Parts: sequence; structure tokens; C-alpha cells
Amino acid sequence: MPPTNGHAPWGPNNPHPLSGRTTELIWEGKYDEYGNRREVDIAGAAMPLQKIETIDDPRSRALVQGKLFDTEKAHRDDFRNMLIWGDNKLVMASLLKDFKGKIDLIYIDPPFDVGADFTMQVPVGDEKETIEKDQSLLEMVAYRDIWGRGTDSYLHMMYERLTLIKELLADTGSLYVHCAWHIGHYLKVLLDELFGQQNFLNEIVWWYYNKFQGNVNHFAADHDVVFWYRKGNKFLYYPQQEQRDQPTKQIKRTWDKEKGAIVNVKDESGKVVYQQSTTRTIDDVWRLSMLQPADQTQNLGYATQKPEALLERIIKASSNEGDLVADFFCGSGTTGAVAERLGRRWIMADLGRFAIHTSRKRLIELQRELHAKQEPYRSFDVYNLGRYERQWWQKERLKGADEEHRRVVLEFYRAELLTNSPSPLLHGRKGNAFVHVDHIDSIFTREEVRAVALAAKDAGAKEVHCLAWEFEMDLRLTCAALENELGIKIKLIPIPREIMEKNRQTPPPFLEVATLEAAPVYHTVLASEAKQSPRGEEIASLARTIAPLAMTGGGAISGDKNRSVDIKLTRFLPSLAEVPTKELEAIQERAMQSGFDFIDFWAIDFDWHPDQPFNHHWQAYRTRKNRALPTVSDQHYVYAESGKHLACVKVVDVFGTDTSITVEVEV
Repeated sequence: MPPTNGHAPWGPNNPHPLSGRTTELIWEGKYDEYGNRREVDIAGAAMPLQKIETIDDPRSRALVQGKLFDTEKAHRDDFRNMLIWGDNKLVMASLLKDFKGKIDLIYIDPPFDVGADFTMQVPVGDEKETIEKDQSLLEMVAYRDIWGRGTDSYLHMMYERLTLIKELLADTGSLYVHCAWHIGHYLKVLLDELFGQQNFLNEIVWWYYNKFQGNVNHFAADHDVVFWYRKGNKFLYYPQQEQRDQPTKQIKRTWDKEKGAIVNVKDESGKVVYQQSTTRTIDDVWRLSMLQPADQTQNLGYATQKPEALLERIIKASSNEGDLVADFFCGSGTTGAVAERLGRRWIMADLGRFAIHTSRKRLIELQRELHAKQEPYRSFDVYNLGRYERQWWQKERLKGADEEHRRVVLEFYRAELLTNSPSPLLHGRKGNAFVHVDHIDSIFTREEVRAVALAAKDAGAKEVHCLAWEFEMDLRLTCAALENELGIKIKLIPIPREIMEKNRQTPPPFLEVATLEAAPVYHTVLASEAKQSPRGEEIASLARTIAPLAMTGGGAISGDKNRSVDIKLTRFLPSLAEVPTKELEAIQERAMQSGFDFIDFWAIDFDWHPDQPFNHHWQAYRTRKNRALPTVSDQHYVYAESGKHLACVKVVDVFGTDTSITVEVEV
């Protein structure tokens, strides 16, 4: 075809611009309008990580019970593992400051099936009842964004993440990328381009021989692929062995120095010596079973959960004890759990709220298990990107305007933007209700809700909806008092993170905050009675520990008495943001009748301070084996100082959504 630019036809004397290109994978978005390669904006995506929880269950529980805890013996070292909720592009860019070139092994299992059904059955209550849970709306939007332009958008998403992964990997580090037949061939070419063909080590085939094949009109798929790449010339590899199904005879061989070769071993009569072999060196086809629903020891009911044996093989082959292992699509937390058991440090991240909750619960259980066996473990902290992620969105997408932020929120909420508002606190109207949209980097407070409620009342409204990214704890209780005082209904509605997605067009559900109420439970134990109680020695020990404080005027113990505190849950009504729409009405009715059945996990920080991360002093949670859940703690917490204290109660429902309130305690 002749060129349209008026030049001579393409040919030997006028080569086409593409004729000199080498083999390359090109997708929409790889190059800009001028033909320049789009670079990953690492600096623009980096932001401070916010520590929101500290978790060291055995240590915290021991200390508040007055037991001795040998930190040096229990902990492997002072490194604290990291579990991070957020977009992994932003997370990895933020980690570069402290971890560039320092991660020894990275395993990722990114989403690779646009048509997959991500709903799952989650158990409710004490019995074997389950309800259907949608994939989180945030994940749905993210996957829609990933696959919005088909393979092009998926590859661009992976190109950005793999570029950051390469920066984080140590020079001797390894990357394992888990994928299925849908997209693996594209990822292989992309990985070759980023890491170099010379650094490709293996295509590992995971054959899950126990998968139910189903009725398909083609050869059934029964394997995944894992690509293994090194970053540099030097890398770790420890050959792995597995048991044979049956022992086999093998020729015995040895190294002959004179011949400079491997030779067969022969006996005195000259016959070749055979030996029985019960193991074999593992090759690149891994015969490992899939997790089955009946597996009560490992299966958490998480849709994409991988067996621990798969990660154990990878981690043992490509890292040493104490090395740093990362997984930025962590799902149910298998990588972190296996790394913890094998004495490795770990960093995990995921976009899904339910993934973070599942991983947190799993790692707490593992802390308890290792400590009970007197085996060392590491503490971990939970992080998110908080308001910095919203500020990044405002700067990148909304060009910094707060008014534009309010317009976008009101548009998704399907509320009318008020151009002539009776108050600067009232930004929109939905039906007969006024709507207030809080600032993008603020926490909506008691003072603000009173001011907004008064403004709505003065404007003649009977209802006001307060939309915010974050709410001050206990705000629902303040609203109840204001409703009685002012005669106006107040709705507190979290702004869904989904609206920050660039391809978002349809509104996500805007649902009211969960309702949570709790109260302190006081115990008074006489010293003479302490040894008669089941926890008598524990309480007596704790009394002895803090008695000196009481003697100096700062203690909570007076005379012969010790007053301890627990927390009782009195009411819970979950937010149902991740319930399928078709089931919403029925589940709402069920939640009103028995809200406690929807609690999966709850924890207490008995001495909470608003400027510090939540400290897990006590927690309880349901497991697949044991569905029972206490609604009163059994910590018997004793404060070192008398007076008023704030306990913080965090509840996580079966959908992974957390709600927190504070409880005032006076001792």
C-alpha cells in the first residue's frame, strides 16, 4: 500500500518505519500520542503509609494478664511484617523509599479471568448457614478497569506493577508470576521485555490432578502456570525433593576423579549396584492438589485461595530464613502464612477489604499457634493509604478542586447540586433531604454533624444526609441524641472508594454506616478470693504487678480489692455494602433480627488513644471449625491508673467491613 504522505512508495530505498523494529509486544497505552514510551509515574504515586493497627497477640494478651513475656525468645527479631490495604500500584510506589532493592522474593497471583464469578458463600452465625457475598465493589470496579479495553488494559496494568516489582527486588531476588491459560502467553512476552529473556528461569506447570472437570466441549483445563524470573545473574536456588508414590530402583553412581566423569558403582563381581530411592528431585511439573471444600485444616472458603504446599515449595527454593518475601495480590494471605512458618519476613498488600480481613485473622491464628508451640514468630502491622489516596485522586483526576470533588460525589449519589443553598454546609438535595458532602481529607466530627443538623433544621428540612470519607467514632450515638433534640433525621453515609476509579460511570451503593454499641463490664475480686477463681493466680499476679502504682497514688487498686474490666457487645447492625442486590432485602431483615450473627471478628484496645494505631489487646473470631463467638471479652483488664479511660472496640462483619466505637471506662 503506498504511503499517504506524498513520499515515494515504501521499499529498499524508502523503508517503512516499522521495518526495523525488533520483536515487541505492543498494547494500547504503551506509547503516548508522540510515540514516546509511557513511563510509570513512581514519584507521583508514592505517598505515606498510615499504620492503623499493631498486632502481636501473644505478647499483648500476656502483658495485660500480668504474665511474663520474654520478647527476645518469642520474637525472631524486631522486624514487623506489613499487611497493607490499597491499590498495589500506589502501595509499591510508597514502599520504594524504604525497600527499593531489598525484597528477596516476590510471588504474585494477579487476577486473570474477566468472566469469572467472584461471588462466594460466607458462613453466618453459629450454625452451618451461609449467604452469598459479592466480590467487593471496589474490586469489581478495579477488575472492570483492568479489563475495560480487554487485553490492552490488563497488560498496561501489569506493566506498571511489574516495573515497580523490578525496582523493589534485590539484585539476587526472584519473581514468580502465577497465571492461567487465559493470559499467560502475553505475560511471558511482557516479562521477557521487562526482565530480559536471559533472566527467564522456568515455566512451572502446577497440575491440580484432583480438580472436578465438569462438562466441557474441549480438553478440560487442569493446570496453572508459574513463570520464574531472576533479576540479576546471581540468584538463590535450592533443589526440592518429594516423596515417590512407590520406592524405585536406581543405578548407584559416583564421581571418578581419574576419568573426570560420573561412573556407575559396581560390586566386587563387577555388577552394577542399585539402590532404593524413596524421593525424587522436583522438576518443573508440580503435582499438587487443589484445596477442597472439605479441607477443614487449611481451606478458608476464599475463592482464589492457593494451597500452602505450592507457596512452601517456592519459598524454600528461592529464599533463606530471615529473607524478605512479598505478595502484592495477597488474597487470603497464603504467602504471608507460609513465610511466617518458614521464618521469613513478609509484606503483603491487596485491594480487597475482605482479603485484608481474611489475612489478618489467619496471621493472628498463626501467631497464637506458633507461640503455643514455643516457636518464634514476628509481629505485624496493618496499614492503609488513608486520606493520601484521596488527595492523590483529587490532584490527578479533579485537578485539585474541592468543589469538583463535591460535584462528583453528588452526581454518583444522584443528588441535585444546590447552586443557591440556604447554607454553605448544605451542598445538595435528594428528594426531601438536604445533603452535606465533607472535605476530601477530613474526618466528619460531632461538632460538624451538629452544625449541619442545625443548618438543615433552619432551612425547614426534616432529614439530612451526611456523606463523608471518614467518621469520628461513636458518631451514630451523637446523631441519635441530635435527632431527639432537633426532630430531624440524620443519615451517616460513607462515600464509596469506588467513585475514585477513572472508568466508573454507574453509581455504587451508598449505604449507611453500621450500628455498633458496647458497654464496660466491671469485676471486683477480693485478694482472698483470687486463688479460688479459675484465673485466680493470673489476677493475683496482675494485682502484684500494679500494686506499687496504686501505692504511689496512680493505681486502680485500693485496699484489698482489684477491679478489672471487660467489654460487652450490646447491639450490632451491619452495613450491607457487599451483599448482592437481589438478596439485600432478605438479609436486611435477618440482620435486624440477629445482627450478632453477622460478626466474624472483634477486638478491643482497652487503652486507646486517637493519635495511636489500634492495639489488639484482645480479640475473638469465628473459624470454619468453631462458629461460636463470645459477645463479652474475658480479658479482665486492669488499668495501671485510676480515672477515666477510653477502650476502642473494632468489629469486622462476615463481609470484611469494619466498624469501630469507643467505650468510656472509669476505674
